[in-house]
Amino acid sequence: MADIVILGAGLTGLSTAYHLEQYGFSDFKIFEKEPTVGGLCRSVVENGFIFDYTGHLLHSNDSYFTQFLNDIIGFENLETIKRRAFIYSHATYTPFPFQMNLYGLPPEVIIECIDGFVQRPIARQTARSFHDWALQKFGSGITKYFFIPYQQKIFAYDIKKISASWTSRFVPDTNLQAILRGSLIPPTETDVGYNAYFYYPKKDGINFLITQFAKHIKAPIYTNYTVEQVDLVNKIVTFSNGDFEAFNTLINTLPLDTFLKIIKEPSSNSLRKASEKLLCNSVINFNVGVNKPSISEKHWIYLPEEKFIPYRLGFYNNFSKKMTPEGCSSLYGEIAYLKKPPIQIKDLVVSAINQVKDLCNFHTEEIIAQKIIPIKHAYVIFDFWREKHLPEIHKNLLSYQIHSIGRYGAWKYASMQESVLDGKAMAEELLTSLGYLHTSDITINLKSPENPAPVTTEKEIE
Repeated sequence: MADIVILGAGLTGLSTAYHLEQYGFSDFKIFEKEPTVGGLCRSVVENGFIFDYTGHLLHSNDSYFTQFLNDIIGFENLETIKRRAFIYSHATYTPFPFQMNLYGLPPEVIIECIDGFVQRPIARQTARSFHDWALQKFGSGITKYFFIPYQQKIFAYDIKKISASWTSRFVPDTNLQAILRGSLIPPTETDVGYNAYFYYPKKDGINFLITQFAKHIKAPIYTNYTVEQVDLVNKIVTFSNGDFEAFNTLINTLPLDTFLKIIKEPSSNSLRKASEKLLCNSVINFNVGVNKPSISEKHWIYLPEEKFIPYRLGFYNNFSKKMTPEGCSSLYGEIAYLKKPPIQIKDLVVSAINQVKDLCNFHTEEIIAQKIIPIKHAYVIFDFWREKHLPEIHKNLLSYQIHSIGRYGAWKYASMQESVLDGKAMAEELLTSLGYLHTSDITINLKSPENPAPVTTEKEIE
């Protein structure tokens, strides 16, 4: 029996284990269903091309996380990159963020966006839906041409039914002067937004972060352990291979809807029933290796228009040259759906790649590698049911000494930085509650980073 059992060896699970050990605590076990660790933070190799489980870029605006990266991976092993991100609409590339860079769009679109911003509705109360929030914040034109089509593509869900509670973090704010300047003057590089700078491993894709991270954890990580049942009353986890593990405290980083389906409750099954109400979309991540040295100079492209099947494209070889064989390029595309894709995945990808070929100027005969990675849990849907009932779900789990954390365990949006910090906070909370730590003890000394990227302080919203 382990005092603490951790389910899932993605970033949050690994971080919890790592920080428990940093404080000298070893009475825990960590289990992972896959044969390798990392969760969605992984890479695969196909015909000499390295493909991630879609885009994984390291952003840091937290001093501890920056130090953590240096200690785990070392800045000498990271590229420090200034973002080149664009929106493609009306047959025109405009730099991210859309609301500050309208130059080059058709005049009638620019006029509609400016007029909508000037006449946007006065916010007499906090907007409940994302749709209303966007109208209040950016006006009808910008909302019409970017926020509505793009967010509906990425969530595959009606944005009038999505809460505005998640909008305080990722999308840069704007004002009339910035909109006018971005409409009249050709764009220049800016440091606006949380992802203006990012880090990326110089070799091996995002998998390099995971392999280095795992090396810093002394405890064994039990892979190929799929959870079959969690008995809440007797505090026992049963695995599909027949093994079981008793616990005092359970840290769950599995997707919350999946976790709730496998719990054994004492009576009403209220938690299991809640699993059916939690919404999360899925993403088809298609990857293409091209026998051509440069198909784009950009890092990624947003595709808000409905005529394009993917909602975003990214270009691995512009993160690191070692992602491809010499003289080649590679890209990833993302297609979102809710519950099930509209047509067969292979047919959908074929159509998407045909669109991408025209957009990025390469031909079928130049494609030398392809890899489709289905991602069942991608973006949590912040619908109104989640907003009302999620706190109660976590409260009920806590009554059984179960902490459900991380991007999918907590059922939220979380960056890689936040996933690592969630694990650190969880370790500190548990060890403090056990009397193993006091608040004054919470200091983990890491090496000072020698090459951190500039930190942007721009207000961020998504």
